[in-house]
Amino acid sequence: MTLTQDLLKAAGRSRAWACYDCGKCTATCPVSRTGRDYSPRRHVLATVLGHEDEILSDGKIHACLTCSLCDQRCPAQVRYTDLMLLLREMAHREGVEPECPHGGALQSVMRMMAGGKTEQDRMGWMPSDLRADPEKGEVFYWTGCSMYYDAFFPELESRALRGTEAAVRALNRLGIVPVVSPRERCCGHDLLWNGDRASFERLAEHNVDLVAGSGAATLVVSCAECLRTWSIDYAPRFKGKAPRIVHISTYLLERLPDLRIAAREPLRVTYQDPCRLGRHLGIYDPPRELLAGIPGVELIEMRHARAAAGCCAGGTWSDCDRFAKQIQVSRLREARATGAEVLVTACPKCQIHFRCAMKDPKVGEEVQIEMRDLAEIVAEALAPNE
Repeated sequence: MTLTQDLLKAAGRSRAWACYDCGKCTATCPVSRTGRDYSPRRHVLATVLGHEDEILSDGKIHACLTCSLCDQRCPAQVRYTDLMLLLREMAHREGVEPECPHGGALQSVMRMMAGGKTEQDRMGWMPSDLRADPEKGEVFYWTGCSMYYDAFFPELESRALRGTEAAVRALNRLGIVPVVSPRERCCGHDLLWNGDRASFERLAEHNVDLVAGSGAATLVVSCAECLRTWSIDYAPRFKGKAPRIVHISTYLLERLPDLRIAAREPLRVTYQDPCRLGRHLGIYDPPRELLAGIPGVELIEMRHARAAAGCCAGGTWSDCDRFAKQIQVSRLREARATGAEVLVTACPKCQIHFRCAMKDPKVGEEVQIEMRDLAEIVAEALAPNE
């Protein structure tokens, strides 16, 4: 199949052919609105017209955040996010790669895990007072790459593992000893969204076999991107019945009385809807209801929340520039404008990208705000054991 034929096939799968050139996608796009020379509309039209050079030559397809804001506004129901996934796969096959930040180091680690020949130390972070089983159990807790993030970004004071620890602590409070596997590997989300499907497929095969072999009836996931991958890309791969795949907020909310939450000092928080959790999976209420279930916690919404929430502008580690920083700073200003003391997140990457923006000396104190993972807020409110 030629590249032009691939483009026409992608136009069919994403409904790009339905575009009537209204430009709402570009008007909505957070990247376009920063002033960057980027237009989803142009990509849609180039796909329909089979203009392969326009798709592949300028590298702009990796500027898309895949945040799906445009999908929600498109009156013709063109699925631009799906189109971007297909275009990036084509670009990868043609040897077109994004200019990954951090020298592509994170992608290298992901591909090492896909290769499967590298021994990992995935359990060194686990405090001795937490209980987990490395092999079998009713509940499997998916840790994602949180331990890698803290190792990669010490200068940002990354604390992704605190959210992971808090999630396991909350599960233990429920009497659950989850499977936390030393053989877990990256879910491959970023490789897939950068077009490297072959590496993604190797990770998918390993991880699905790992969870299936654990005997778990439920898979609990904290990272929004991992949850999206498990729910949409992995779930159909199970032979037989797949486990229930659920976000940590939903799982804890369903068992809120058993957590034995204690009243805490008053705390005003605002909440960042991760794109994968919100617009990709439609999960908006459980994180908010969980926060509302903690006496003393007051949730104050940002100006743009739920389906209209702004992106952290760093998904897939495929593009990071001054325009991404503009988007992050704008979102942090919204968070500060609420008067909240803490910005609560449900995705470790959101924390990393916002922490990076807060390190920018040009904006300084204007955008400083404390951040914590949702599970941390819950774990901090657990009543002491009697």
